[in-house]
Amino acid sequence: MKVEDAVILVTGAGSGLGEATARHLAACGADVVVLDRDAAAASRVAGDIGGLAAEADVTDNAAITAALDSAEVRGPLRGVVNCAGIAAAARILGREGPMELDAFERVIRVNLIGTFNVLRLAAERIARAEPMEDGERGAAVNTASVAAFDGQIGQAAYAASKGGITSLALPAARELARFGIRVNTIAPGVFLTPLLAELPQEVQDGIAASIPFPQRLGDPEEFARTVRYCLETRYLNAEVIRLDGGVRLPPK
Repeated sequence: MKVEDAVILVTGAGSGLGEATARHLAACGADVVVLDRDAAAASRVAGDIGGLAAEADVTDNAAITAALDSAEVRGPLRGVVNCAGIAAAARILGREGPMELDAFERVIRVNLIGTFNVLRLAAERIARAEPMEDGERGAAVNTASVAAFDGQIGQAAYAASKGGITSLALPAARELARFGIRVNTIAPGVFLTPLLAELPQEVQDGIAASIPFPQRLGDPEEFARTVRYCLETRYLNAEVIRLDGGVRLPPK
């Protein structure tokens, strides 16, 4: 599918990789629905790119349904990009005792269940669209992490959530194929998001030194271009792409 003139929903689009993706797709001519639980952030990005702002938690069925209803006023939904997620570092067994179960559940709920929730609801809308070339109706891109493969100490919840997203890639692609919907996943490494940008330069340089090549943090624009590649390349399906400069995370 071509992103130009396509209605595409991007979650977590108020900041970080989601914001970079929303801006890039809009610059390529897409009609972007900027979804974020932070209404002010969503409005800021949508205002900049001429998109539609939607305030929603990815685990809230009613809010996601309302956002999709608003999106379809602009035209048939063709794409969904799941970038929303959270991270909470905690050891399974730390000095204060075992990890709080609520903390583990929250990360799984937002990252994994939230991704699945948006995917399932968006897929229903995309399946209604008229087929295009090769019978394609649209595409989905989910965001995992290299932590799915190289989870570090203290990342049990985050790694498990991203591992679930990685494992979702193939069965989701197989199931949605009959509707002409492709599903791909990007597993980014260490990117220069606002959170990392707040770290001292020497800390950033230390992280970058562990990356084989290029020895720098990932540029969110590189992630956004990979999203576009996943959306536009019709023969790319059920794939998990590590976008990490060849890094393999150490235990801690």
